[in-house]
Amino acid sequence: MTIDLSASFKAYDVRGIVGESITAETVRATGAAFVDVLDLAGRTVLVGGDMRPSSPEFMDAFAEGALRRGADVLKIGLISTDELYYASGTLDAAGVTFTASHNPAEYNGMKMSKAGAVPVSSETGLYDIRDLAQRYLDEGRIPAAPAPGTVTERDVLAGYAEYLRSLVDLSGARPLKVVVDAGNGMAGLTTPAVLGDAVLPALPLEIVPLYFELDGTFPNHPANPLEPENLVDLQRAVQEHGADLGIAFDGDADRCFVVDERGGTVSPSAVTALVAEREIERARAEGVETPVIIHNLITSRAVPELVTARGGRPVRTRVGHSFIKAVMAQESAVFGGEHSAHYYFRDFFNADTGMLAAMHLLAALGEQERPLSELMHQYDPYAASGEVNSTVEDKEGAVRRVVDALAGRDVVVETLDGTTLSCPDEGWWFNLRPSNTEPFLRLNVEAKDAETMERVRDRVLELVRS
Repeated sequence: MTIDLSASFKAYDVRGIVGESITAETVRATGAAFVDVLDLAGRTVLVGGDMRPSSPEFMDAFAEGALRRGADVLKIGLISTDELYYASGTLDAAGVTFTASHNPAEYNGMKMSKAGAVPVSSETGLYDIRDLAQRYLDEGRIPAAPAPGTVTERDVLAGYAEYLRSLVDLSGARPLKVVVDAGNGMAGLTTPAVLGDAVLPALPLEIVPLYFELDGTFPNHPANPLEPENLVDLQRAVQEHGADLGIAFDGDADRCFVVDERGGTVSPSAVTALVAEREIERARAEGVETPVIIHNLITSRAVPELVTARGGRPVRTRVGHSFIKAVMAQESAVFGGEHSAHYYFRDFFNADTGMLAAMHLLAALGEQERPLSELMHQYDPYAASGEVNSTVEDKEGAVRRVVDALAGRDVVVETLDGTTLSCPDEGWWFNLRPSNTEPFLRLNVEAKDAETMERVRDRVLELVRS
């Protein structure tokens, strides 16, 4: 029976269960469709993947489909997702990496990029690729191009490390001890190259490695630092080693999460604010009068407030990397941040890279003497719930219940991405948004103080789950 690709093609990537919704057969058809839809016959297509057990087979299958439709395949091997963006940007070539990011071991998927690290989303060709690949599957054959492509290989890790080092100078920072939890994901390869001395000269950083062994079965904990239980080992190690901070990466190492010297979690919105401040300062020094900073709608209101105060212009957008990258390009933005810990940089082809965000944080900490908890306090003035997920059968009905109960004269309702209600007079706002990749209704609440946040959070959850 032919697999229905609509089960694995999401709004801005592909994710499915290996052997069920994603197989070598579906990947081969997708590789062929990728070449056809993006008109890549006779051009180079980059193919890489993460450490999941199925990634090597899928990389080969995608390459076979692309070669059959006439593309030249450059295999770039074992990579983090932001290594794909680096390679796509510097080589000006379209590409794919096989990863399911933070999802469990039974999953795999694809993140695709046009030349120049331009994202491929549902609005820019991903569903066209899906539909053509489905046709190839249904017909049981992929037609051969007049001239099949060629295969070459290249390791991009050293170039990636050198490029990131050129964007943030850490050589003059005070010595820092940093615990890094790679979660058995790709940061186990990229951290020694960028922050250590595996490729380049040593920095004034003492790296304490945690779960650097590449293992796509995730034997220690899921590579999803968004869940608090997956930060416990990092928090313990920071305190045991007397480290200045801890950094956790997700499975494909495109997101980074931070804990301070006491083991306390640092809000990704606070990281966004800190990096935004640094990038505004740098852009203004280069002559940009009003640098643009992108933030998604669930990022703390502290971010646009700081951006405005520092002479920048904040632009709010919906959640999702492909959408933010598009707005980054449209607005000529210098930086963008999401509360999910995706960080986007003009100087990194408008793409997201957790490693570069981590380097900015290390530089900011290393330029002064305060501990991280004190440094970050100024960037985190509000009380936030964090993301609270609810599995709800009727998501639209749940949102309607909330709006009917809470909307009023003093409450503003917006529908940019999900539904956002805000009450400036009482000092709170929240967003309810159905997940693009999981069966959840997601709630984020922020308020002027913890008591107000908890009151609003509990009332909304009562309505959602009733």
